[in-house]
Amino acid sequence: MHDVRTVRAPSMLRLAAASLAGTAIEFYDFFVYGTAAALVLGPLFFPTFSPLAGTLAAFATFGVGFVARPLGSVLFGHIGDRRGRRPVLVASLLLTGASTVAVGCVPTYDTIGVTAPLLLLVLRFLQGLGLGGEWGGAVLLTAEHAPAERRALWSSFPQVGPALGFLLANGVMLALSASLSDAQFAAWGWRVPFWTAGALAAVGLWLRSSLAESPSFLEIDDHARVPLAEVVRDHWRLVLLTAGALAVGYAIFYAVTTWSLAYGTERLGVSRTVMLTCIMAAVVVKGALTPLAALLGDRYGRRPMCLAGCAAAVLWMFPTVALLATGRPLPMFLGFLGALLAFVAMFGVIAAYLPELYEPRVRCTGAAVGYNLGGVLGGALTPIAATALAEHGGRVPWGVGAYLTGIALLSLGCFALLPETRPVPVGAVEPAAG
Repeated sequence: MHDVRTVRAPSMLRLAAASLAGTAIEFYDFFVYGTAAALVLGPLFFPTFSPLAGTLAAFATFGVGFVARPLGSVLFGHIGDRRGRRPVLVASLLLTGASTVAVGCVPTYDTIGVTAPLLLLVLRFLQGLGLGGEWGGAVLLTAEHAPAERRALWSSFPQVGPALGFLLANGVMLALSASLSDAQFAAWGWRVPFWTAGALAAVGLWLRSSLAESPSFLEIDDHARVPLAEVVRDHWRLVLLTAGALAVGYAIFYAVTTWSLAYGTERLGVSRTVMLTCIMAAVVVKGALTPLAALLGDRYGRRPMCLAGCAAAVLWMFPTVALLATGRPLPMFLGFLGALLAFVAMFGVIAAYLPELYEPRVRCTGAAVGYNLGGVLGGALTPIAATALAEHGGRVPWGVGAYLTGIALLSLGCFALLPETRPVPVGAVEPAAG
């Protein structure tokens, strides 16, 4: 049998780089929609609504992508556990890329009426379906090749992908926003980032065409016939705990990158360029520190890093909204940075932690379902809830701070109930009792 510890560093580097590029491309597709929802989709696709209701409606279509992600994790998790991790990477990238390009082609409400937001809803659902499979495939292929003593480090490469995807998506939006008039941006400029997804998907498919199948998958003698059924029957408690534990990470990230963008531009009157610059600067630091958090996870354990990140989130959510409410670039950046540092302490090690919690025969389904259910709890609802809470508060949206703190406390309790997994080899971890 193949020993995962014999995989050499040059091979691991190529594998990790391909996984990173793929997750960056797929998360680019997902994030560019969130930015567009915050900036332009409300007036273009829900023009009969009030400005607040239009923003809420746009964020609702944004949230549909998160609802679809657990379904995608079930679909692609079944493929990953039955047929291998590698096919998941190709199929999920094709689905996400094609649906993203299609979003850029949807006529607005003024052209085709109510069909426009309905098409937007369907395409956003397909985006989420593809992304639900992407994370599990990319992370597992890397984690299951990596040596046990450096699994968190190597697995952190695909975790850097979301930051790169976000920066690329918002960099394109920032360039267009700065170079086009408001009328030009609303007429056609917002579509360009969606069309760009087609070229990026082609690059991703090329990078992934030569990846080898996971050795842990090849070693499985008895593949699960219906992986989801086994996960629900034997690991339901673990799935619920991981979903609750990860909710705070999603809540933090989308509060910073999506809700605050809409709040800053609409309520505080800060320009799109300033808001995007502050957010992107914080995400740059977050992405750069992800490998460091992973190294600490290899040294001190996954669970201590997650508990520390959750505790920091509990303490920092009220300062985050207070600093945002100033409307000044430096305080806003510091608020965003503190929140994302709490985030990275947790999510820098999650790509190693989740696969280690599940046995190989149902790992693709179990880890991906837990991860994406956390997205529903923390990511889908946060922009909607935060927008509604901020509308009924004063200049400082304390209600949003309380909401985020509550989610952080929930996640802290869930992480406290999860076991430590370092440094047991990924194929030998006993699953938590369900």
